[in-house]
Amino acid sequence: MSLPLLLGHSANKRLGKDKFHKSQHFDVHNGIPLLVGAEKPGIGGELLIGQKIKPKYSVYPDGQGAALPSWVAFDKQVLKFDAYFEEDVPQNRHETRRVRKCQIFFYPEDDTIKVVEPELKNSGIPQGTLIRRHRIPLPPPDDDQFYNVFHFNINQQMVLYSRTFTITSCDPFTRNFITRLGVILNEPSTVPDDPYTRHRQQIEDSMNPLHPYERHDTLKQFLLHDRHILRFFCLWDDTESKSNDRRELVLHYFLSDDTIEIREVFPPNSGRDNVSKFLRRCKLPKKTHVQMKQPGEITDRTVLNVLESKRRGQRYLLDSHKTGAVHEEFYQDRDLTVGGDVNVFGRRMIIVDCDQFTKDYYRSKYGIEDFTLAPYKTPEAPQVPRLPPPYNGFGSEEDSLRSCQGLLPKALQKDFRKFMEKDRSGLESNILNFQSKMVTDDPVDRERVFIISFYLSDDTVSVFERPQKNSGVLGGKFLERGRVKKPGQEVFKSEPSEYFKAQDLYVGASLCLNRHHFLLLDADEYTLSYMERHAEEFPRSNLGNILSKIKSVPEEKQSEIKKFLALNDPDNTGVIPYYTLRSLLRGLDCDLSEHELLVLGRSFTESRCPEEDVGTMLATAQELLRKKLFEHFHEIKRALVHRDRSRSGRLSMSEMRTLCKSCRLPLPDSLLSALLHKFAESGEVDYQAFIAGINWLENPAPPVTPELIAKFELNMRLDAGDAAVKNINYSSLLGDVFSNIPSGNGDQTNAPSDRRREREREREIKRSSNSLVSHNKSRFMWRICKDVAAVVAAAVAAQGRTTQNTREKTCLSIFAYIVVQHIYIYQARTVGIPGKVLPGIPIVKIGGKMVED
Repeated sequence: MSLPLLLGHSANKRLGKDKFHKSQHFDVHNGIPLLVGAEKPGIGGELLIGQKIKPKYSVYPDGQGAALPSWVAFDKQVLKFDAYFEEDVPQNRHETRRVRKCQIFFYPEDDTIKVVEPELKNSGIPQGTLIRRHRIPLPPPDDDQFYNVFHFNINQQMVLYSRTFTITSCDPFTRNFITRLGVILNEPSTVPDDPYTRHRQQIEDSMNPLHPYERHDTLKQFLLHDRHILRFFCLWDDTESKSNDRRELVLHYFLSDDTIEIREVFPPNSGRDNVSKFLRRCKLPKKTHVQMKQPGEITDRTVLNVLESKRRGQRYLLDSHKTGAVHEEFYQDRDLTVGGDVNVFGRRMIIVDCDQFTKDYYRSKYGIEDFTLAPYKTPEAPQVPRLPPPYNGFGSEEDSLRSCQGLLPKALQKDFRKFMEKDRSGLESNILNFQSKMVTDDPVDRERVFIISFYLSDDTVSVFERPQKNSGVLGGKFLERGRVKKPGQEVFKSEPSEYFKAQDLYVGASLCLNRHHFLLLDADEYTLSYMERHAEEFPRSNLGNILSKIKSVPEEKQSEIKKFLALNDPDNTGVIPYYTLRSLLRGLDCDLSEHELLVLGRSFTESRCPEEDVGTMLATAQELLRKKLFEHFHEIKRALVHRDRSRSGRLSMSEMRTLCKSCRLPLPDSLLSALLHKFAESGEVDYQAFIAGINWLENPAPPVTPELIAKFELNMRLDAGDAAVKNINYSSLLGDVFSNIPSGNGDQTNAPSDRRREREREREIKRSSNSLVSHNKSRFMWRICKDVAAVVAAAVAAQGRTTQNTREKTCLSIFAYIVVQHIYIYQARTVGIPGKVLPGIPIVKIGGKMVED
């Protein structure tokens, strides 16, 4: 029972729809109005009653994954079918019908079809593409639709433009594609036999068109071995002729056509005409004919007779048995071997050698490995060296030499690659700086201090003199930058002069620069580090060479070394002063220079300086920045934030140091490095905390007493100066050099022997120091009094605004600190070897005054 058509009891068909358009059913073609909407849907695209719309393209079943359009899913996919069609041949007695094979290509992406007929030789009919690629409509009455993939099957017929094609088979891809669509394929069929095609094939098989010369196909050999040439070096002994000499030749064997070409090698001043070829490229026969053959005598086939008729023209009768054929042997690649001979039209040539390509060819093809032969060339006469004329004194030696090498002298070319590698780049200056003094008898010149700089980019040297007060000598540039010749060379000579190189400069070396003798006393940190990093270029900075020299010490002196180290290390700490080890190595005759001793000390150094507090370091840094009136903390922070690309709040040590230097932060290098290490973690510095710590405007630190500042500056100076190589870890040094000598931190279980060694060491120390105590005691006390007086005066001057009680406490603190420092130095010096004492502690600046040891 149906419901009445009342409100709320009937379904609304328009509910949820948004399309209500009407289809266009009328159109005008060529001025004639027509009804074209017979198959168009109704309102909103809905089908009318009894209406069915057929799809215009192939409808494929849904697969797994995302739905893709057909032109994407079936891109570059083609279905191939083998087919044939028959056509009638009227007015021909040889054939009545013709079977033509073709291939049908179907493109699933747009349902297009292409028909191609393979071209046959001498078919006489147009072949190739029969139907170009496009959509083909079905035969009438369904000509309003097009072929799709479901219209194809094996062993069925298709009508394409009134021509019936029978599909016989398909390729595996097409079979798999259609089977997956659910189509059951029929069994493949065969193409019917074409009588006329079979008749033509019989005629072609029975024909044997032989011309007077048979055709030899050498295309494969040419394609395989084109431009492949075997090269042999030959020798022709022509001593029996008037020339009476041995001639060298080069034999080229072309693998592409088995031909040979021979060229002669003409030595200089041989007196022979330089002919391009000794033998032109041709096939070389093995046997030489006594008499030249007539034209046509050497041939593979023999012509028996020549026939001529009006209907068939000229014909040839050939000897099918080849009775007149002449077989001649020619040289091939298997006939050419090193050590063998070749008959070149009566000239016997010996193969003496071959190139590497030829050896590889014979090794891979014939398995030949022996290519050795005795030398056949006569030794060349020694060439007389052509020395350039001696230097005449005008210009530089290089420019004068250029004028002798050509009529148009060219400018001297510099080593641009070396310049680019060794030129200044960022903080890498590539300049070696050495401190030196002049070696002379003049007392004034002996006190002058020079800085010798060696530029690695062009091997030039410059000398700068440090200005000194009240010395009577003006400082500044002493030697212009340029290459300096080594002394003791002749001026006017043909050989090029020798110039100073980087390996000639080291600590302890003596240089003669333009008749001025200099002694290199020290080098800066960058120079020493650079020479140690490039130890292969600087042998005196090579730690391996230094240790090998020490290892050459005889075994009888090893016990003396052990006793000496034990005497100088009473606390058994494994550490001794640097100058003690230096005196020891100087007395062992190890042939170690001052630079090598310095490198050894830097490699095994152990710093014993007390580590400063972070608060003291920050307070000292703020005090220095306050005195310099430095207030650009926001600019430094802005530069650091700009450098921090990842916004992590941290930068590497090298980047922090570079940015602080670029912003001109007025802090000493030692203090800056120490602060960066304090704020560093895993090699990265927290720059926010670093800037906040040194900002004396926003985060002022508590005031620092003058004695703490003086003590801190003294320790920093000791770390940065010569005291950087103050203590040597001799236990690790002996472990690397002498394996049989125990280290200083030995086993402490043998207590009686240890006490006995301590008593012996105390007696030895007492005997070795008695000779120095009496002599140095008065000098030491006088030095303490002089230093204390200077320090007290400086401290009083620096504390002018403080009270009297504060000044007294400051003076007493500085006095006690200086006394302790001198007592430590005095004790260390009295323990060392007598007669070999290094200078003392460096200059210390306290309160604007200089305190010097």
